[in-house]
Amino acid sequence: MAEVILERAQRKPEELWALEDLYPTDEAWEEDLARLREQIARLPAYAGRLGASAEDLLEYMELDESVSLLLDRLANYAQRRSDEDTRVAKYQAMTDRITAVWVEASSASSFETPEILAIPDGTLEQFYRDKPELALYRRYFDNIRRKRDHILSPAEEKLLAGAGELLQSPDTIYSVFADADLRFRDAVDSQGQAHPLTQGTYTTYLESPDRCLRKSAFTNYYEPYGQYRNTVAAVLASQVKGLQFYANARKYASPLEASLDGNCVPTAVYHNLIEAVHRNLDKMHRYVALRRKLLGLEELHMYDVYAPLVPGVSRKIPYEEAQKTVYEALAPLGDEYRAILREGYEHRWIDVYENPGKRSGAYSAGARVHPYVLLNYNGTLDSQFTLAHEMGHAIHSYLSNRHQPPIYSDYVIFVAEVASTCNEALLMEHLLGKTTDRKERAYLINHFLEQFKGTLYRQTMFAEFELEMAQLNAQGTALTAETLCARYRALNERYFGPEMVLDPQIDLEWARIPHFYYNYYVFQYATGYAAAMALSRRILREGEAAVRDYLGFLSGGCSQDPIDLLKGAGVDMTTAKPVEDALEIFGQLLDEMEQLTGEARHG
Repeated sequence: MAEVILERAQRKPEELWALEDLYPTDEAWEEDLARLREQIARLPAYAGRLGASAEDLLEYMELDESVSLLLDRLANYAQRRSDEDTRVAKYQAMTDRITAVWVEASSASSFETPEILAIPDGTLEQFYRDKPELALYRRYFDNIRRKRDHILSPAEEKLLAGAGELLQSPDTIYSVFADADLRFRDAVDSQGQAHPLTQGTYTTYLESPDRCLRKSAFTNYYEPYGQYRNTVAAVLASQVKGLQFYANARKYASPLEASLDGNCVPTAVYHNLIEAVHRNLDKMHRYVALRRKLLGLEELHMYDVYAPLVPGVSRKIPYEEAQKTVYEALAPLGDEYRAILREGYEHRWIDVYENPGKRSGAYSAGARVHPYVLLNYNGTLDSQFTLAHEMGHAIHSYLSNRHQPPIYSDYVIFVAEVASTCNEALLMEHLLGKTTDRKERAYLINHFLEQFKGTLYRQTMFAEFELEMAQLNAQGTALTAETLCARYRALNERYFGPEMVLDPQIDLEWARIPHFYYNYYVFQYATGYAAAMALSRRILREGEAAVRDYLGFLSGGCSQDPIDLLKGAGVDMTTAKPVEDALEIFGQLLDEMEQLTGEARHG
């Protein structure tokens, strides 16, 4: 029977997130927006005064912080409303308006960085003595001043701030295209039954044991992307050019350096990741070969890469059961951590199921009232892991917001995927520890292998593609659909190896990846996964001491550089060791999977 996707109005309140905790009505949002505009209008009065006195500097910082907090609350409400149903024009417009106000605020405060840079060291030290409250901002000021070579004149900073909305346009355009406008033909199974194909159901169909359904979903999914390939290529090329423009304006050697410098992450970390994964591609190729053999196929196609290898084990997992299992699995993190998890469950932090028009995928947004988690839960094992993953993000945000002042409460992107993936690793260890059935163990190990494949290998492949796009653009090569498809196909050949048949549709996969609009985000899934594997094993091995260090890391926000925060938790990401160690675990799991399924080691 075809799946029925309920309209949002048909859902129970407990299945929907509590946006009323942000604003009870749209009218209340409008009132705060007017208040925000008033505060923004006061910012330019401080231009030329930040170096005049400690009092002026402190007043400005407190006003700017108030603007940031209000802007964050307003943006969270608008974006969450828009994501509930991307077809609703009112909330699309609301999101556009708050984006415009964000640019307005950036422009109004664009004098801040040049003026803070211009304050002599001795004067700033005197300000700290005159107004001890300014000591709170010392790290913030130091971080600005270390970027002295990349800061422009006040007039140039104002111009660059005004271009902010334009630089966000490719992401906005792509999101509307992929989530609101794109339509897919139904997928058809081996019995001729039609199944509605959406962004949310696509992955579910690829996990089906019915190969006809998998192939139909794969073919029909990429069909509209193929029809609009030139349009999507133009949007993505605009993103790449925008990042190059920003890097040039800021006098960085490359967009990669510009992106990573904001988080104090050396570019060597990015390159070390790619090189470490390249050294371990033999393991990925072994897994592809094993998958083909276990599926009994003469040829393994791209629509076979998510098919179940162990039949008769997978089942639908009700959402309530998934909640309970995740709660049990995170017992090693202690009572404090699980109390926050329970609060999220019981106080509607989570928007659970797909509805027509809802944004695809999953995410956590760290609003200060409490985090909000978007899911499209569909009852698979993978969706249970997604619950654990996103609640890891949410609790990271919750702890950072509770333990850090607003200026240091937002953790940087480089550590963003650590807590989420640590939760997943603990969930997997919990599930493996519960089973005594050989077949179920093989099923779970395969899921673990799939996590490695999808995160350490796949996200690194994405990262390499991002790097190649930037390099091609810098060389003056046009990023046409043909160029992007050719480069993407070559990467698939390298990563999947000789036993994978590369269907022509996979050349278009770059067109469906929203993370290519996130400014070198994806590599951090892979580095975060490696760090999380190390942390989860330390937690399980050492117990309370490791948990204490880990909770300190989660509570740290951006009060230290991300590399130092991770070192405090026991992981050094300046070396390739965490990545190599994680891939060693992948190799060990692959060995066990081959033994459990009776396959001799390949090669």
